[in-house]
Amino acid sequence: MSRPMSGEVSLWMDAPPEKVWDLVSDVTRIGEFSPETFEARWRHGHDGPAVGARFKGHVKRNGVGPTYWTPCTVTACEPERLFEFVVGTDELAVNNWGYRLEPRDGGTLVTEYFRLETRRALRLYWLVLGRLRGLTNERGMATTLRRMKDVVEA
Repeated sequence: MSRPMSGEVSLWMDAPPEKVWDLVSDVTRIGEFSPETFEARWRHGHDGPAVGARFKGHVKRNGVGPTYWTPCTVTACEPERLFEFVVGTDELAVNNWGYRLEPRDGGTLVTEYFRLETRRALRLYWLVLGRLRGLTNERGMATTLRRMKDVVEA
């Protein structure tokens, strides 16, 4: 059985969901946390999280290169619960990324996840490189969440 074209990492944060939400939904701060995406900017008149809001992320693949901009669109935005976006254009979506927040006992369980689109070319890519890319994504998500945890718990 092949590995699913997705992955997730969860981390407990000793902070209320509203504090965590401020970090996961402010794409302009991603450079503080992510080992691959070192900056992001809202686009097309958008300046904050809302379904349909567009932004672009500046990525350094695997933390070493190549470096490129990716167009992104917010696909789910439920304050203090869920923030998700698709990477790619309306015509060619590639990947979905998101954060789920689960409040509990005065803190928040935060899950970052990714899910590739199921187009044939991406299925082939995943068949060949999926295990390595999946591990890289999971390491990157763990780093991102640890860095966010340091900020919200400070």
